[in-house]
Amino acid sequence: MRASLALAVVSLVLPALYAQNDWPSFGHDPGGQRYSPLKQITAANVTKLAPAWSYQMMKNEGQARLSQSIPLMVNGVLYVGYPQNRVAALEPETGKVLWEFAGKLIDPVRITLGSMRGLAYWPGDKQTPPQIVFGTQDGELYSVNAKTGKPNPGFGNEGVVNLRTPEIMNGFPNIHYGLNSAPFVYKNLVFTGAHVVDNTGSKGPAGDVRAWDLRTGKLVWTFHTVPRPGEMGHETWLGDSWKNVASANVWTFFSVDAERGILYMPLGSVNNDYYGFDRPGPNLFSSSIVAVDAETGKLKWYFQATHHDLWDYDMPIPPMLFDVVKDGKKIPAVGAMNKNTLLFILNRVTGEPIHGVEERPVPQGNTPGEWYSPTQPFPVKPPPLVRLSFKYPDDIAKITPEHEAACREIFEKMDGGRNRGPYTPWSAEGALVMPYILGGATWSGGAFDPTLGYYIINTTDSGEFGIVRPQNADPSVPRSTALDTFTLGPPESPTLYGRPRGPSPSVKGWPCWQPPWGRLTAVNVNTGDIAWQIPFGTMEGVPAGIKTGAPNLGGGPMTTAGGLTFIGAARDNMFRAFDSKTGQELWSVKTQEVAHANPISYMGKDGKQYIAVAAGTTFLTFRLP
Repeated sequence: MRASLALAVVSLVLPALYAQNDWPSFGHDPGGQRYSPLKQITAANVTKLAPAWSYQMMKNEGQARLSQSIPLMVNGVLYVGYPQNRVAALEPETGKVLWEFAGKLIDPVRITLGSMRGLAYWPGDKQTPPQIVFGTQDGELYSVNAKTGKPNPGFGNEGVVNLRTPEIMNGFPNIHYGLNSAPFVYKNLVFTGAHVVDNTGSKGPAGDVRAWDLRTGKLVWTFHTVPRPGEMGHETWLGDSWKNVASANVWTFFSVDAERGILYMPLGSVNNDYYGFDRPGPNLFSSSIVAVDAETGKLKWYFQATHHDLWDYDMPIPPMLFDVVKDGKKIPAVGAMNKNTLLFILNRVTGEPIHGVEERPVPQGNTPGEWYSPTQPFPVKPPPLVRLSFKYPDDIAKITPEHEAACREIFEKMDGGRNRGPYTPWSAEGALVMPYILGGATWSGGAFDPTLGYYIINTTDSGEFGIVRPQNADPSVPRSTALDTFTLGPPESPTLYGRPRGPSPSVKGWPCWQPPWGRLTAVNVNTGDIAWQIPFGTMEGVPAGIKTGAPNLGGGPMTTAGGLTFIGAARDNMFRAFDSKTGQELWSVKTQEVAHANPISYMGKDGKQYIAVAAGTTFLTFRLP
């Protein structure tokens, strides 16, 4: 009886919360499809899109901080988060400010990102009015009245919960811990991940996922992302290496199967990013997608995408829920992707691969004392969406003779790059790793068109030349945390390793491998095949007629029932619309700054469909005349 009642309540709440005219969460729906059912704007009229209004977001002490925030539109109000720890409620047809709220800025030095990347909305209950919930880089979780912008006095301490609790900080109270993406709301719970600084040494604050009661701010459950003795996965940490390990954190966005009550957690890597001799073993639940019971935090299943991660190939791409039709059967699925753009399409109830997964041998390294996984998982379908290997000289870019010659000179100094294919580890001699630490895809993720069954995402073909060696054995590598050396351990460590930055495999901003350097891809989830793939973005100075694509990490797509895919992201400052079925570009507009955020769409009270996106320090909206 209780289960039936709970499902009935969910079915009553969801239609009201996820109204056709609104955009009530990061991914629009609980499963994160980023699909708007609005279809006023179509392929036939999208060329008529024009600016509607704009809102200038906060600047920090004269220095612009670029917003990566995805806004919300709920019940006729638009909510926008922006630097630093600020939220504005706007009239969605005009941009008129209804209220503004500024959270505390405790330590500006710790703020490493432009914004919170998003907000969460809770419809409230009989005791509590609707709330806007967000976290800060200072480790605070806020709940403010959605109508007035006033803190909720019943939530934590006058509307604020301190996330930097002793059990999370692991005895490292002075190391950074906060939130850089929106928390996630389900029923009366709000889920929080964490943002921690990489390369602080292997020890530091935990990346545990927690659930909080939205009515009181009290902790409901904690999931240990590094399993403790007696917990599933603890055996993947050899010896005592599990103790006080930093990270294995959700630093982007959750999704949830609201019907089944399953929360999906895309977990990051553990510290350090580039070596792991002090954490032998596969290291669950690092770089994994983990499914838990949303109300209890109890583990249901997991899938590790990178064993013993030595590349920072975590899973920042938000899990996306959709149905796959295969052999005449409809299968509830989740799309999970790591930074090297391997898209694992899994049964979201059981975790079983739908199109197959293979453990394939990968190159082994020679760092003294390192533990290397002999294999890594690869989906049988779809193929990787970016370049994962480089062969010299066959793969040298040939855009112009001058560019080719300069690139050859770089790779000759790098002994051809020493890339040995996917998961090439860094070594004392150095090696080209593809993609590099920011990935081929990142936190902004993809979008889905349910009418086509297409998973659409933008990616970048990236690479970096890196070295890992005993720091004491190389006097040219100072014992410091300077960015030019990227020290990989605490100063007191006798086995400190350094990663000097080698020569960049690019010339004048053009990468030295064959294009495309940026792509927009549609994957047919029913077959696992690529439906279409195009070069995405443009590079300044490239000869006319050559479509190279361009780096575009940060900012992702949105799809609509009008058959369109909207996206900014590319460094050429263009905001574009594509035909979702074919990938044909239909419309574009130049923005003053890059749109490093995902767009949304909503219907105003004026009967107009709006497209909205944060572009740098300005929030932009577009509509038909």
